Amino acid sequence: MAEPLIQIHRDGPLAVIRLNRPDALNALSRALVKDLTGAVRELSEDTDLRAIVLTGNGRAFSVGVDLKEMSQADNVAGQFDWHGADNLFAVARACPKPIITAVNGYAITGGLELALMGDFLIASEAAVFADTHARVGITPSWGMTQILPRLVGINRARQMSLTGEFVSADKALHWGLVNEVVAADALLDRALDLAGQIASTDATTMGRIRGLISDGEGLPLDQAMSKETQVFDEHIAQVSASDVAVGRDRATARGRQMADAKRKD
Repeated sequence: MAEPLIQIHRDGPLAVIRLNRPDALNALSRALVKDLTGAVRELSEDTDLRAIVLTGNGRAFSVGVDLKEMSQADNVAGQFDWHGADNLFAVARACPKPIITAVNGYAITGGLELALMGDFLIASEAAVFADTHARVGITPSWGMTQILPRLVGINRARQMSLTGEFVSADKALHWGLVNEVVAADALLDRALDLAGQIASTDATTMGRIRGLISDGEGLPLDQAMSKETQVFDEHIAQVSASDVAVGRDRATARGRQMADAKRKD
């Protein structure tokens, strides 16, 4: 029996999705994209789940679209049925669970776009990033030209996308493409630690904050501030004194955990 293209591991309120075509550097075949879309959709509907970690097996996160598969297609355009409400980008962006992308190796072109679908990225020291759309001869369709400049700035995005130059994990950290760089053997543990911190928050408040950040990204500051005020007014009207006490206890417990961990270090 063939190995599944996507592996899902559940640990309480957390889930890890692994791309599982290591021999092909997790190239995005049509079958893999279909299975990954289904996995994200399924986890999106799981009411017990709080956060997702997305990573790859082997030495690559993903090198992007499966060019070998595409080069053998009768209709290249037909390979790209990834638009509309059911495409992977739309499903991932609509996922109500935060997605942490743990980049374990190469994240190239469509693989980088896939990584950018997460709420934020962490990377191993072995991670390498590049946008080679211009070299391959296919324009982006998963947001590279829009999301990358928002993260690293327009000039750095131009440098990456117009040259196809590879970017190291350290440079990606300096540029703001990734939040953290950790040792390869610590990557998944750190991603799960962050996911666990998300799972320990108040789900409703976290979801509203996440939504405000996403919604405000493309708005002028005054409109984004008005949206924040509106959501605050709607939320605070539903908060009781006992809710505040529970939140205080949650924050205090977390603070003690962090202090204890710091003392052990």
